[in-house]
Amino acid sequence: MKKNNLVRAIFFAIFSSFCFAMMGMFVHASGDLPFFQKAFFRNLIAAIFAFVIAFKEWRKNPEVMKVEKPAWKFIFLRAACGTVGIFGNFYALDHIPISDASMLNKMSPFFSVLGSFLFLGEKPALISVLSLIGAFGGALLVIKPTFDFTKILPGLAGFAGGAGAGFAYSFIRKCHKYKVHGSIIILFFSVFSCLICLPFMLVFWTPMSLKQVLLLLGAGLSASGGQFGITGAYFNAPASKVSIYEYFMVIFSAILGFIAFRQIPDLWSLAGYAIIIGIAVLVFIYNGRNR
Repeated sequence: MKKNNLVRAIFFAIFSSFCFAMMGMFVHASGDLPFFQKAFFRNLIAAIFAFVIAFKEWRKNPEVMKVEKPAWKFIFLRAACGTVGIFGNFYALDHIPISDASMLNKMSPFFSVLGSFLFLGEKPALISVLSLIGAFGGALLVIKPTFDFTKILPGLAGFAGGAGAGFAYSFIRKCHKYKVHGSIIILFFSVFSCLICLPFMLVFWTPMSLKQVLLLLGAGLSASGGQFGITGAYFNAPASKVSIYEYFMVIFSAILGFIAFRQIPDLWSLAGYAIIIGIAVLVFIYNGRNR
């Protein structure tokens, strides 16, 4: 792999992290709206972007956009788990500091390992099992369990969001084995999520101000930028080289949370960040030495 490609991949990964942190800030700033209403606008914009890309690829080569029948099951499961991930993350963003929500969302790589074992039959290495257990302990420090369910619900939602995203990533791997084009996966997921949100929106619709509409459009555009960035990162370098840079999102979220909302993570959350990021760094180094 060329050095220039690695530098480009790192840039894209950090750019993606910043975009996703911006998305979290916009979602939180949009105020007292149902999380599914926010998720609808976020995914609607992503669906438009994915449709345009899919249509252009289809015009170039229709054969590339064909999907084998067995692959549809995994496309659906990816969409279902991804929707759980979006809902959990957006609910958490509304109720806890955006850096906490981002950290819980970044549990996804560890759940991807678990998902590959549970759903795809891939036996994980011992280091992966130990990292999953350690990361779970770090997540508990962020969630701060109590017997008051109302206090821990946002943290549990964020944790479930990270789990949903991680399981979705494991199904994406299966989709790639069937050579499903990435834009098809994103388009199906975005439309699926919008359709799930739609009945709730019709029943519990909350009128929005122009400012809230603009903020949600900003969230959708930021999320699209994040998707573009992460695609560019993994196109230019393998996951073992760039995955660790995704944790810049937590740093960006903490900075944006303080600037925009004066949010300061407590010591328990900071300890949880240190454990989860530390484990991610150790796994990153271990994988790099054992390639």
